[in-house]
Amino acid sequence: MGSLANCAGPFVCFQSVLRAVPITQVMSFMPLLLARTFDDGFTTRPARLMPSYILPKWLQYICLVGVAISIGSPAFAAPQNDARTTPLVKAIKGCSLSVVNLRGRKTVASDIGSKSESKQVNGMGTGVVIDSRGYVLTNYHVVQGVKRIEVTTSDRQKTTAKVLAHDPETDLAILKIDLPRELPTIRIGSSSDLMLAETVAAVGNAYGYEHTVTVGIVSQLGRTVQVNEDQVYRNLIQTDASINPGNSGGPLLNLNGEMIGINVAVRIGAQGIAFAIPVNDALEVAADLMKNLTAQRIAHGLKTKTVIVDNKAVLFVDSVAPNSPAAASGISKGDRILSVGDRQIRNRLDFECALVSATENKSGKAFPIEVSVEHGKSKMTVAINVNKVTHHVSDMAWGSLGMKLVRADDALMLDRHPTYKHGLQVVNVRPGSPADSEGILAGDVLVAMAGYKTESLENLQWVLEQPDLDQQSSFMFYILREKEPFWGKMRVATRKFASGN
Repeated sequence: MGSLANCAGPFVCFQSVLRAVPITQVMSFMPLLLARTFDDGFTTRPARLMPSYILPKWLQYICLVGVAISIGSPAFAAPQNDARTTPLVKAIKGCSLSVVNLRGRKTVASDIGSKSESKQVNGMGTGVVIDSRGYVLTNYHVVQGVKRIEVTTSDRQKTTAKVLAHDPETDLAILKIDLPRELPTIRIGSSSDLMLAETVAAVGNAYGYEHTVTVGIVSQLGRTVQVNEDQVYRNLIQTDASINPGNSGGPLLNLNGEMIGINVAVRIGAQGIAFAIPVNDALEVAADLMKNLTAQRIAHGLKTKTVIVDNKAVLFVDSVAPNSPAAASGISKGDRILSVGDRQIRNRLDFECALVSATENKSGKAFPIEVSVEHGKSKMTVAINVNKVTHHVSDMAWGSLGMKLVRADDALMLDRHPTYKHGLQVVNVRPGSPADSEGILAGDVLVAMAGYKTESLENLQWVLEQPDLDQQSSFMFYILREKEPFWGKMRVATRKFASGN
């Protein structure tokens, strides 16, 4: 009798043969092996199907184990590079983690017969992560008027978002979501080299079906579309990829998995006519929105410009303000910006997002920001000692509400009303302002607005700096006139200030 070690040869050889044989042939061979292996009382098959002198019974058991191992081996798994793993499949897989789904409720006007009423409707949309700290780009019409924006990530985590900035003319908005981890960012392509009939894919929250993927082509470029009296889109990408309600704000991708557009509109009543904002245009608007946030926190003196070089975005210094922190650092016009801190820079949006990151949780009136540039043929890293910008709450209230306010005397408040112990007294009202439109007069005392008490100027500043304040169609305010309390509704004028958090 041979030793067990001698069985290794037949076993390995048998397994190797199995790996080279199609699974259908292996399975057709199995009954023969099983018939002989279990012929003692379990089958009436003739022994001649697998004569015992070919393989001893103990060796047949080993071979049976070899069959099981072989079937579970990678030889029987789907090939890693089979025909199904197309560039489109790879593109969608690469972007899915940076697409978020948005939901919320908003109030819309509804005409019922001869009456005009308002009703609550469910809204849905899509957003793309443009910065790993939770900054999201979407369409403004997706979040306009929504008080609570619910966000679902691709891995089913749920959170809420707040609107930091928006541009109604281009229908774009920047949101901020807070999660305990960094988020994957969307890969950015270019819309400057798009080709007619190029394959594209749309990803979005179509009719609430999250992360729906549709495929089409670039049908035409440079379209102008007027959707209503107030909204005109220009230079749009036309595509026949299916875009449905809920797709707005989601990415239009090329086969490299790069975002080349933001899905925005569809032609009602038509088939296969939809539109997207070119990514190059969207990034410039998004950069302006982020710049508005950083400009309210720091002053550096740099003006930058994105230039497309060999179909790749490159950021250059367009100008340097005299006597600014940037001028003192040695940066000059024409320098190419490579990085801010540890963040690589490709375009204006990268630059503004990096500045937001660099200014978070900073104390003091000034602090340095490291910027690496390409100056001629050499590279250098400089420190820009940026200055923090401070706003006076009195200017904020005058610009947003049209009121000059001071803290009301405590004795005056005690005499006016026993419930309200503190407030802000109106000393002047700007004609034509929101306060003037609501009949607020000098001498009135503002005691609350937008659901918060206004017992001090610090309270008022915090309320005015809330980025979603101008998202509300109106907010409640409460005043004391002599000894009588009054309430009303107003909305802020064009926002001059916003929170950068």
